[in-house]
Amino acid sequence: MANPIAEPDAVTSGAYPCLILNADFQPLSYYPLSLWNWQDAVKAVFLDRVNVVSEYDHIVRSPNFHMPLPSVVSLKDFVSQGRDPAFTRFNLFLRDGFECVYCASGQELTFDHVLPRRLGGRTSWKNIVAACSRCNLKKGGRTPRGAGMTMQRKPFRPTMHQLQAQGRRFPPNYLHKSWLDYLYWDVELER
Repeated sequence: MANPIAEPDAVTSGAYPCLILNADFQPLSYYPLSLWNWQDAVKAVFLDRVNVVSEYDHIVRSPNFHMPLPSVVSLKDFVSQGRDPAFTRFNLFLRDGFECVYCASGQELTFDHVLPRRLGGRTSWKNIVAACSRCNLKKGGRTPRGAGMTMQRKPFRPTMHQLQAQGRRFPPNYLHKSWLDYLYWDVELER
């Protein structure tokens, strides 16, 4: 491995994100991808909370120390992923594939109460869906049937594993080559 000094501008701009793996070498999250900035990764190495799995070809230095920047680390202690996902707008959109459940548009997403609140509908996983602004306005305070609209997917309470699987469909714009062995997107493998 070469020992170039990391360019100060690239290092301070956050150009060296570090992929965080659980102790079982699975990413903590696929979408958003579990990443730390290089400072947090170096801190975790010093606190002995992680094992360095892969490194960048760039080095950070202090007056009496230098180390290659970690590109992949694994936690030393396993973090259970069995908890229920938080009911957030982001997780709702992720569950529904960032598409309107009525027309499949990905533009101007908002959320819709399937059974409107005025009719006793609750704000919960099983009554809220992603909807584009146009469909949400068209449906108004009616049920989908009352508005003459068909849902392509029914709302449900997802598990963390279902959201992780859904997140794999949306790889980030940047994937460092050292991460590919730990991510399972449809990328062409080298021969």
